[in-house]
Amino acid sequence: MIIAAIRSGTDPAAPLPPATFHRWLEDPIYCPKCEATYMLVAGYDDAISRHFANDSRRHLQMLRKAVMLGHTTDHRITHFETNGVVVTPHPSPKPTPPLESLPSASKHLN
Repeated sequence: MIIAAIRSGTDPAAPLPPATFHRWLEDPIYCPKCEATYMLVAGYDDAISRHFANDSRRHLQMLRKAVMLGHTTDHRITHFETNGVVVTPHPSPKPTPPLESLPSASKHLN
């Protein structure tokens, strides 16, 4: 089972967990120090399982800790993913600079 936490208002920075269908969980994770909110997504088959509450407990603890530690970096990481053993941060891609700010690439040859 893989659960992803994606900051609300942002797009996923990596593909969602492998599953045929995904289910957004009802209870988000809130940063206790600021207003950052992370929505949770899991595979549909895992999310509707009878034992999901027990099976996902460790995953959710790890994601809560990652969100709390992300407060020190001003929540630059908007997408976390865990399989219950390790939390993988997916940094957002760097925005491309506007064309006006790039140096000109043309050189005049005589």
